Amino acid sequence: MPLNTITNQTIALAGIAQAAALVQQLATTGTTDSIAFEASIGSLFISDEHGVENVYGGLSGLKLGIAQLNDQMTGLKIANPEQARYAASLVFLQNQLSKQPAMLKSIFTGIERAQTQSEHFGRLHENVLANLGDIYHTTISTMQPRVMVNGEQEYLSRPDIVNKIRACLLAGIRSAILWKQCGGTRWKFLFYRKKIQAEIQKLLQQL
Repeated sequence: MPLNTITNQTIALAGIAQAAALVQQLATTGTTDSIAFEASIGSLFISDEHGVENVYGGLSGLKLGIAQLNDQMTGLKIANPEQARYAASLVFLQNQLSKQPAMLKSIFTGIERAQTQSEHFGRLHENVLANLGDIYHTTISTMQPRVMVNGEQEYLSRPDIVNKIRACLLAGIRSAILWKQCGGTRWKFLFYRKKIQAEIQKLLQQL
C-alpha cells in the first residue's frame, strides 16, 4: 500500500495531536494516558515498513490522538488552543529540521542508542525516557522558535516529568516527519479539511 494516502496522512496527524495532548496532560496534571504514552514513545522505535498505523502499535494506540484531532477539526472554534499551538510548533520545527541533515543524523543515532537501552530496561524505563528527553533537549530544543510548554510549576520543575514531556515532543516530531513522508503539507491540511474529517470518522469507527 502506498504511503501517500489520506488515511496515512490522517493517522500521522493523529500522532502529532496525541503527542500535543500528552505534553499538555503531563504539564498540567503530572500524569498521562498510559496507553497513548506507550504508543507515542514506541513510535520512536518502530519503522513504517509494515504500515503507518503499525508505527503506533495499531490504531488502538492512537485512540487519544484520533479523538483529539476530531475535537480540533470539528466546530468553528479551536477546541484546545494550547494543544493546537504545540502541534503547529512541532510541524514547523520538523520543517526546519529537514534542512539540517547533521542534526537529523544525530537524533537518529541517539534514538538507536535509546532503543538498545529499551530492549534491556523496557521502553518506559526512566533511563530510556531520560535519554530521549536529552536527545530532544540537545537538538530540537536549540532551534527557534522553541516549544514553550505551559503548565503547573510543581510538575514542570520535576526532572522525571520534564523528561517525559521532551520524549513526547520528540515523538511529535517523529509523527510530523511521518506526515511529511505520507505527502502531508500545510495546504493539504487547509484544503483537505473535509476529507480529513471524513477519514477521522472512519478511524473512530474502527476503534
